[in-house]
Amino acid sequence: MSQAQRGRPRDAQIDERVLRAAAEQLLRRGYGGLSVDEVAEQAGVAKTTLYRRWPTKDHLAIAVVAHLQGEDDITDTGDIRRDLTDYMEKIAAALNRLRSAGRPSGRDDRSAGVVAELVAAGARHDDIGEMGRRNYARRNALAAGLIERARERGELRADLDPVILLDQLAGALYYRVLVTGAPVDRDYAERLVTTALGGAMAEAFGPLPPADRTDRSADRSPSQKGRS
Repeated sequence: MSQAQRGRPRDAQIDERVLRAAAEQLLRRGYGGLSVDEVAEQAGVAKTTLYRRWPTKDHLAIAVVAHLQGEDDITDTGDIRRDLTDYMEKIAAALNRLRSAGRPSGRDDRSAGVVAELVAAGARHDDIGEMGRRNYARRNALAAGLIERARERGELRADLDPVILLDQLAGALYYRVLVTGAPVDRDYAERLVTTALGGAMAEAFGPLPPADRTDRSADRSPSQKGRS
């Protein structure tokens, strides 16, 4: 079969120009301000070319997020507490970048922003939902490897399920962003991992260090503060 019959290969430079232009719009304007037509104009490509690659605004937004995430990078230092904290912090940083997209600088807004739009896009389009699941499965497989190796070193219980542990950790971050509006940062990632590992560590490691009892009022949503 000739090259003409197979069709021309996809031009990676076009993808890069479009995704760069779309990322600039998404982060500056938020999801509502993302215009497919303006992205095509800014990237210097025909709208038909863009729509062949990303048939809807939802598809383009998901592609932008995958582009921003870049290559999976999970460090294995041999310290499971530190490594999982670093991984959770990376997830938190990505969520914070998206939840603040399009907002005026300094605005105290705890809405989920673009994060909620992307979750909704996965519900609207089966292929987007599947794409998101594949992406998270790939990243979590790397994190599960950290946990498996920690089990082999005897740091964690032999019967620990890595998938359940990752569900507990990542699920807590998304719950804060999508439901309570509470902040997710390095401090929260450290406390989250420490708490989760409290039931996961082998007995030989002994009790966890005392919990930090400092005021956590900043972690509560505005409605929770009003009830206190």
